[in-house]
Amino acid sequence: MKYELTKALETGNAVIDREHGELFQAVNRLMDACGKGQGRTALEPSVKFLLDYVDRHFSHEEQLQQKSGYPGMAAHKAFHAGYTKTLREIVSQIPAAGPTVADVGRLNGHIAVLIGHIRTEDKKLGGFLKQSSL
Repeated sequence: MKYELTKALETGNAVIDREHGELFQAVNRLMDACGKGQGRTALEPSVKFLLDYVDRHFSHEEQLQQKSGYPGMAAHKAFHAGYTKTLREIVSQIPAAGPTVADVGRLNGHIAVLIGHIRTEDKKLGGFLKQSSL
């Protein structure tokens, strides 16, 4: 299944939506590679992207929340911190000799959590930002 940044997932904030689009493209590249039996090879660049992405993207979202006075900021920030911690734990458990199918599966499951967060929490944030004119 390919991830698409549909209207149902758009927040209405250009920065957030552009970065979500980057995430979906990276995840789709990994899924395509897995479908071709090349998931293990594609995992390293995907992991590097994800680690960089969460730091950059979560920082951007939190800056927007701070500027706008978003009332859900504490919970949103807590999710970001927990998500990043778990992502780093998953990555640290991938053997140096290369990922197993189970490693790829764990990472994919964790990505699905982030997609769910976009669908609910980031949509709420986008609605608030529209009202705040940010």
